[in-house]
Amino acid sequence: MASSISVEFCGEWFRVAEGQELTIGREADLNVDEDNPFLHRRFLSIVQVESLWWLVNIGSRLSATITDGTGAMQAWLAPGARIPLVFDETKVIFTAGPTTYDLSVHADSPEFERTVGPDDPVGETTVGSVQLTPSQKLLILALAEPMLNREGSGMSSVPTSAQASKRLGWQLTKFNRKLDNVCDKLDRLGVRGLRGGPGKLASNRRARLVEHAVFSRLVTSEDLPLLDQSQEEDED
Repeated sequence: MASSISVEFCGEWFRVAEGQELTIGREADLNVDEDNPFLHRRFLSIVQVESLWWLVNIGSRLSATITDGTGAMQAWLAPGARIPLVFDETKVIFTAGPTTYDLSVHADSPEFERTVGPDDPVGETTVGSVQLTPSQKLLILALAEPMLNREGSGMSSVPTSAQASKRLGWQLTKFNRKLDNVCDKLDRLGVRGLRGGPGKLASNRRARLVEHAVFSRLVTSEDLPLLDQSQEEDED
């Protein structure tokens, strides 16, 4: 028998019984934000196929970032793609216009059980392979601060480049240069969604950078005090 599935968003729970389907979007079973015209009316679907539950991207433009909750596994769910919901908790994050949304999907009887070693309790060894300079980490923190400050699942806004540069006390030209550098670095490491095409950075790269950084634990809420201690950094 397939496990039942529950979705938590903004403190509300939605249960999906065996054989049922749950749609997520602006006008769906789980209405995440009816006032956001950038969000698909029906963006994601949770559906059972034989013995497995699947998360399906039924939208045409937006993508979502999927993680197992620890950051050890991360996937990019493009339009038309689907991924099995095999973990006890699956985190889902996506951005529509200026707003980023995150929710969690819980399986009562998960197909897979995460196992971690005593020296790596949340998979940080694999994630930590990305080497950031202090200024690159500060840049990411300035963009991710609203999401890291918010407790629980729900919505947050990614700051504009002007807002984030002001938070750091940087000139906007310096911020944009460092943003290009960190996006280039992660793109070379295989992080998807940071480029809009050959030689062109994606227009929504700030939101995608926040999604990846928070879910892969490149930055955490414990790093936020660094923003108030920040000083001008010259290295890239």
